[in-house]
Amino acid sequence: MRAPCVINGESVDAGSRGVVRLPLPGFYTHAPSTMPVQIIHGRQSGPSLLVTSALHGDEINGVEIIRRLSGRAVLNRMKGTLILVPVMNVFGFLAQSRYLPDRRDLNRSFPGSPKGSMASRLANLVTTEILPACTHVIDLHTGAVARENLPQIRAAFSDNPELETLAKAFNAPVVLDAPQRDGTFRETAQQHSIPALVYEAGEALRFDELSVRAGVSGVLNVMSHLGMIRKRTPRGHTPLVAKSTQWVRAPQSGVVHSLPVLGASVEAGERLALIGDPFGGHEEEVLSPVSGIVIGRTRVPLVHEGEALFHIAKFDQASRAAESIENFQDAFDPDNGSVESFEPPLT
Repeated sequence: MRAPCVINGESVDAGSRGVVRLPLPGFYTHAPSTMPVQIIHGRQSGPSLLVTSALHGDEINGVEIIRRLSGRAVLNRMKGTLILVPVMNVFGFLAQSRYLPDRRDLNRSFPGSPKGSMASRLANLVTTEILPACTHVIDLHTGAVARENLPQIRAAFSDNPELETLAKAFNAPVVLDAPQRDGTFRETAQQHSIPALVYEAGEALRFDELSVRAGVSGVLNVMSHLGMIRKRTPRGHTPLVAKSTQWVRAPQSGVVHSLPVLGASVEAGERLALIGDPFGGHEEEVLSPVSGIVIGRTRVPLVHEGEALFHIAKFDQASRAAESIENFQDAFDPDNGSVESFEPPLT
């Protein structure tokens, strides 16, 4: 029999699941607060995969991904251990805010300190109590408020030779070789020799059905690749690694009339948007500086000069990338029913 999985002194036996509630700083009402961690501990040995969400409290797509993932019957016959943290930033989640009450960003506070700020203490709790039980990490994110991202995987390939293979196994349409940022959760995981993927998809404070379905499928794909569950057949698209990405920023303040949607293929010099004043004067074109695929965009048509409008990924084979993304969108479109789902589509 496998040894139990132990987090914060609480154990979950092999072949069972349980919830550990990590104690957090209390509310100023003197009400207690905890971070719930679900542990699914398989009977047979295998990798220990940690899936986290709502590190930024307003990024809620991952909460739904974890909820759906937790109910999949395939986990009953799983090898290894699946550790699920649907809401890491409990305080931001309750306030529908990206940040903690002191306005600190939890994802710039790792590895943390037991005597630092609230953000530092939460980061330290995750680093000391959860990470030691893990061999792999998938951290689920969305775009910020009023910014939406095409489903994509981010990882720093140079940090670990396993990461590029894991990133492609997830089977998101776009993969970014993204350098580490100081203070992030994935940087701390890497410092503990734990390969970590970041899944970015959708928009803060919004459920996006396509992003959720692709996220559930992606986590299961990684579990399959790691040998935790039975072999899965990837969907009919090929994840492609972008050469680089570039943000297109507003050349002037005003009202934006934008043209391309997420996943659209654009050419260098193509008009992406018009920015003008409320009277229709002083219009200025926003032209794409490069050829590529739109993987992120603003959702607010009111901008100041210098604000980010579009995020464009560049590929060696742009036409192949466009075809792959179109196949991905067709496969996970909730209206065509081509993906197995046990949940009604979110609207």
